[in-house]
Amino acid sequence: MRLDKFLKVSRLIKRRTVAKELADKGRVEINGQPSKASSLVKSGDVLTLHFGQKLVKVRVQSLKETAKKEEADSLYELISESFAEKKNN
Repeated sequence: MRLDKFLKVSRLIKRRTVAKELADKGRVEINGQPSKASSLVKSGDVLTLHFGQKLVKVRVQSLKETAKKEEADSLYELISESFAEKKNN
């Protein structure tokens, strides 16, 4: 499944166009490698998402073409969620 579609179906990102933009800016990694929106995601992959100051790491559990709101979080396992420290000048 394409990376941008997985991010939308899993509801990690609300819209597919936003997921595509984030990936194409190099802010999404699959298994430590920068990835494009068209990169393929498979079960077991570790995704790292850079949202501004927030860093989210998830492991892909399963792939579905569509998912209800209640089952969306079962598509991935949250590994870590952290915030970058602000630099004092």
